[in-house]
Amino acid sequence: MAKLNDKVAFLTGAGAGIAKATAKLFVAEGAKVAIIELNREAGEAAEKEIRAAGGDALFIETDVTQDDSMKRAMDATIARFGKLDIIFNCAGGSLQENVPVHEMDLEVWHRTINLNLLHPFLSCRHGIPHMIKAGGGAIINVTSHLGLMGSMKPAYAATKGGIISFTKTLAAQYVQHNIRANAIAPGSIRTERQIKRYENKEWMNAEKPSHAARERQLFHKLYPYSAGASEDIAAVALFLASNDSRMLTGTTLAADGGRSSYLKIYAEED
Repeated sequence: MAKLNDKVAFLTGAGAGIAKATAKLFVAEGAKVAIIELNREAGEAAEKEIRAAGGDALFIETDVTQDDSMKRAMDATIARFGKLDIIFNCAGGSLQENVPVHEMDLEVWHRTINLNLLHPFLSCRHGIPHMIKAGGGAIINVTSHLGLMGSMKPAYAATKGGIISFTKTLAAQYVQHNIRANAIAPGSIRTERQIKRYENKEWMNAEKPSHAARERQLFHKLYPYSAGASEDIAAVALFLASNDSRMLTGTTLAADGGRSSYLKIYAEED
């Protein structure tokens, strides 16, 4: 039997990258998916791709940093599918390069918090009542290995660290409602956005990167790149969304090729 048979999932940022790969995998495992995406072209293309493969998907154009927009997206999901079982909060990113705190523009700080930390709060704020009504479910928040280790990107690291604490709080507050909350901390992942952003970095694109580049993760002798694939994270998300992980709540799984398990200092961070 499919692991997510008849489940309904709400996935932010699902027009591309990790969330799109996760939406496709969830559908393959029997779920119906709401594709929450600001980019209309990407969202419509993802919906079309999933439908062409025989899946049930709904694209909802949404600004994840706005409360009213997120409420409309959740209402549209319930109107279409009738319930909610899974929340996958994946939209987010870094809005600046390595900038010291005393040099950071205040607007960058606020925008990063809204994108990375306010957005999962809004998903849960509007989604949890429906999950309670459905008898429980799974919340999966995407943080980062930099939230585990710290970073030279203070706004990004602060928000990603905040997601980890927020996830623990959700697990404690809603366990009585049969809602599990866990987080995934990816390392460097070869998403479309990251490939474009770091197109000149050997560790992102080279099929045979240098020894130094491959040392960015412990799997460097086994994996052709020193960065992972979106499908790698989607597989972890499926585990956390399914009953296979029924004993896990409040945890953060570091899906970073082992990078956060040892101390390694780099002149440049992804």
